[in-house]
Amino acid sequence: MEIKAKLVEIMNTIRVSDKFQKREFVVEYVPEKSQYQEYLKFEIVQEKCEMLDAFKVGEHVEILFNLKGRKWINPKGETVYFNSLQAWKLKKITDQSDKDSSPDAENMPFDDLNVEDVPF
Repeated sequence: MEIKAKLVEIMNTIRVSDKFQKREFVVEYVPEKSQYQEYLKFEIVQEKCEMLDAFKVGEHVEILFNLKGRKWINPKGETVYFNSLQAWKLKKITDQSDKDSSPDAENMPFDDLNVEDVPF
């Protein structure tokens, strides 16, 4: 899966054990056909944690990720489900057209249509 979004927070790497580390980051994402932004938290694991060092808060990025889900039975015997967005590649978006694909009124072709010619 992939999305384009703006980086709003980058956390430090957390060493969970001597063999496992992870790093989280948050992006501001506006889904297609929506005017409201969503804040999504992603994680990067193991040697990929260093990948975030090349990025700064405020940059627009393309994120390639996997949607992961886990099932766990807690000590009370209850089943609990966890989801995570695990990023595996980040790319900076440098071209303005990659950030916003909606048409820009200033760049739209001029239409010579006269208002009186409109049938409604």
